[in-house]
Amino acid sequence: MVTAQPMRKARPLLVLAAAALLAACGSRSPAPAEDSSGALEGPLVEQRWNLLLVGTSERLSMPETPWFEIGREGRLVGSDGCNEMRGRVRLGDSQRIEVTELATTRRGCPQLEDAARVTAMLETAYRYLIDHDRLVFFGPDQRVLGGWRQAN
Repeated sequence: MVTAQPMRKARPLLVLAAAALLAACGSRSPAPAEDSSGALEGPLVEQRWNLLLVGTSERLSMPETPWFEIGREGRLVGSDGCNEMRGRVRLGDSQRIEVTELATTRRGCPQLEDAARVTAMLETAYRYLIDHDRLVFFGPDQRVLGGWRQAN
């Protein structure tokens, strides 16, 4: 006959281990900081990011490498590979990002469809993840939109 005594002794340890695991999974990275003037701070800000991939594996061949930079005041500047871009950025808790008022110049180039994919990636970005010198944007559905590399 098996007794339930060892299980009763182990139950508090299992509950403690489960609570620790849930706490670790629920931890969040700190939100981007704002100083007293409301200026943005953090690893995404005042850094140039060059396009690496669209989606999870597609590399684009553009006249120039698409790039962007976010200033402390929340202004985005960059290039979609054909045209200059300007817009506004809001950063929030849990690596939340919102790009608004994105506008581009209207230069023509053979890769206009790919340039539009770059701007669409920025406009639909919902969250981001930074790992060393890499930045990945995710859509609201958690799908990978594309990757960027920190410029040297």
